[in-house]
Amino acid sequence: MATYTSADSDSVFSFDHRDMMVFILVMSLHGLQSMITELLPEFSMAGLGVEIGPFWFVAMSVVLLFRSFWAALAIPVGGIVFGEILIGDFSALGAVEGLIVITMSWFFVMSLITDPTDPRQIAALGFLAKAMEEVAAWFIDVGKFYVGVEELEAIAWLPETVWATEGMGAFVQIIVAGVVFGAIPTLYLYPRLRGKIEPLLGMNPVEGRDGSMFTRSSLKRLVAWVALLPVAFVVETLSETSGGLIVFEPQFVETYGQAFLFVPILIAAAVAFGLVFYRQRQVEA
Repeated sequence: MATYTSADSDSVFSFDHRDMMVFILVMSLHGLQSMITELLPEFSMAGLGVEIGPFWFVAMSVVLLFRSFWAALAIPVGGIVFGEILIGDFSALGAVEGLIVITMSWFFVMSLITDPTDPRQIAALGFLAKAMEEVAAWFIDVGKFYVGVEELEAIAWLPETVWATEGMGAFVQIIVAGVVFGAIPTLYLYPRLRGKIEPLLGMNPVEGRDGSMFTRSSLKRLVAWVALLPVAFVVETLSETSGGLIVFEPQFVETYGQAFLFVPILIAAAVAFGLVFYRQRQVEA
């Protein structure tokens, strides 16, 4: 088995059978844990509604094992497939923001890893990826308020307060999702997965590298993250004003109740564990 990272390929966007397996595994695992957290109630912190999920330590632990563009892309795709399409609530334009923001946040952060054996570095960078995602969403939401496509909480005579209200929500979500259900569990889970998942997919664990965390590649990815934020904002604004372009909204949950959430949960579990079981049988054979 050869060590495989995105840096070993001729292009970071090259795609082979190993990338396909990583993509399917990350997509299904993220979809699985996202739908499980959909069954959990929302709670309030300082008067702000806070969603417990997704359990971001799954993404932090698994995606940063492989460190490829396709692993990063699989995170939002998993949410779209299992959290939108399979429950009958999908809008093509509405999905673009997540595809851009989440993918590029993780794609940038994985370029900063120098010691993949250090769970503290992995947890810290996973937290950074979640923080970048929430900050980007904060700017986009506030931008929609200023262009008049969405009403957000603000004092009528002082609309600038929308920055504080939306910023507080983003900060709370960063702490809850990025630390409590992100970085802290990653410290425990990541070292127990490293060296065990990769061989099942025909890979060796990724090795570390010397030098600075921030490299020329990191700079390019950060510039791409900044450059694509306006694109995400424009498309999200269009989704609010022009519809979803391609819309699939049979609303299965509203029709059949919360029990329907077990459908995408079972499908995601079957895909993820089926892939691992299949690869394990191949390795044993």
